[in-house]
Amino acid sequence: MFFFTRAYAQLSLENAFPHLSFSSPVFLTSAGDSTDRIFVVEQAGRIKVFQNSSSTQTSKTFLDITDRVTSGGETGLLGLAFHPDFKNNGYFYVDYTTPNPLTTRISRFQVTSNPDSADKNSEVVLLYFTQPYTNHNGGWIGFGPNDGYLYIGAGDGGSGGDPQNNAQNITKYLGKILRIDIDNQDADLNYAIPPDNPFVDSTGSVLKEIYAWGLRNPWRDSFDPETGWLWTADVGQSSWEEIDIIQNGKNYGWRCYEGNHEYNTSLCNYPEYIYPIWEYNHSLGRCSITGGYVYHGQNVPELEGKYIYADYCASTIWALTYDGSNPATNETLLTAPASVVSFGVDEHQEFYVITQSPDSIYKFTPTTTTTLAAPTNLVATATGPNEVMLSWVDNTTTEKGFKVERKTDETGSYLLLDSVDQNVTIYADQTVQENILYYYRVYAYTQQAVSEYSNEDTVQTPKITGVNDPSVPLSYKLEQNFPNPFNPSTTIKFSLSGKSEVNIVVYNLLGMQIDTIVKDELQAGYYEKTWNAKNAASGIYYVKMTAKSVVSGNAYSSTIKMILMK
Repeated sequence: MFFFTRAYAQLSLENAFPHLSFSSPVFLTSAGDSTDRIFVVEQAGRIKVFQNSSSTQTSKTFLDITDRVTSGGETGLLGLAFHPDFKNNGYFYVDYTTPNPLTTRISRFQVTSNPDSADKNSEVVLLYFTQPYTNHNGGWIGFGPNDGYLYIGAGDGGSGGDPQNNAQNITKYLGKILRIDIDNQDADLNYAIPPDNPFVDSTGSVLKEIYAWGLRNPWRDSFDPETGWLWTADVGQSSWEEIDIIQNGKNYGWRCYEGNHEYNTSLCNYPEYIYPIWEYNHSLGRCSITGGYVYHGQNVPELEGKYIYADYCASTIWALTYDGSNPATNETLLTAPASVVSFGVDEHQEFYVITQSPDSIYKFTPTTTTTLAAPTNLVATATGPNEVMLSWVDNTTTEKGFKVERKTDETGSYLLLDSVDQNVTIYADQTVQENILYYYRVYAYTQQAVSEYSNEDTVQTPKITGVNDPSVPLSYKLEQNFPNPFNPSTTIKFSLSGKSEVNIVVYNLLGMQIDTIVKDELQAGYYEKTWNAKNAASGIYYVKMTAKSVVSGNAYSSTIKMILMK
């Protein structure tokens, strides 16, 4: 399941912060607070902060917890995530290893009145679990872009071959993706269990924090903010490295399978293992996958929408293209100057490569440039409450196409809306809602360069008046089924604000898919479907709806819980 196309000869890596030095950096991120600062995690237990500029001369220590971290090998301060509302509440979260006994700890800290300094004494421990060995700690944490929950990537506990079969044991935190609600609290916890976690209604010792399981050592994970997909690079045992798209309640196979291949199938009787979307063997990558991000920056537009990752030993960086329908394809980008330990993105979604020996942070740079004239005379016109038409003047003949960006007063910053082909100078945005002020801009791009932005234009969409039930919904929505509880059938209603690819699936309490209600491309509108459960047993079931706009590519996901009583 691997083939490679041409390498990107026009790309190179340059030191992003040539005046700064780092000690065993393992992660880079931003706070998402519009300050354009960079935060670098050092494995020993420090977080450095500095302005995002190649001319930056000094960094500051944002947090130092070296006194409570054990580091070296695969232990240490491994993960950092800022609360989605960090700008107002000052909360951030870390994943680190403590000694005696060896334990993974997920903690919350808070910034002081000095925005470049956190209070190390503000620690609130949310979750912890012991580690039987010093390897396979996982260590990534991050917030879901659509639900605001904190996700935690945990390795299988180490050694080789998962000797305790932790990854398949749903009474263990190890070998899992965990998900918790840090904005609420259940009894005896510093967090709440999200209501659609697969084992939320379980009893006994089954862990309700589990979101997905069957992983060996996820290094690293990331969300694509445009699709909402959770990408995980799972380090293989001795032959195969894999990339997974993590879904609620799914079992990804380890230790029964390494990638698509049987590893140790003793006691492996689970009915549905999820196989990776991509794998490569050690004849190509040599030893250990390093997960990255889906690229949405502007510096290298030809990488838009591609998942960038690497192999630690080979130092090779690749770009994977995957749309959820067609088989993934892979491209070799370049070879880093040292082992790639991690990746990062800043507030502008630009991409960074973190290496060790030397301990440096690099960024992609096109090696050739082409002069492109910026589009002009951009005009945005509201043709209805749910559509805005854009037009502009093309001032160059060499573009590959145009990128359309949009923002609102609520989002605060421009986000990529869509791409159009060469010579196309009109675009219909059918993802808008009524009575909102939208801002637009456009730029041209080729494989090697991008133009300046066009002029900005704004448009206010009209408000729907006098209509209680418009024929075109204002948003995506999956409604609670009715009746609920039910026997033997129930009605499920949903709405689409634009033409979309729609999947609606029924899962049982263990997260196994048992029926498909909808799998189709549908126009905007209101829909209702009936699910007949005459062949199902009494109990709790989940309905998950995912929809992807055909026009913008924006994704929606929602889950409801149903109760069948016979």
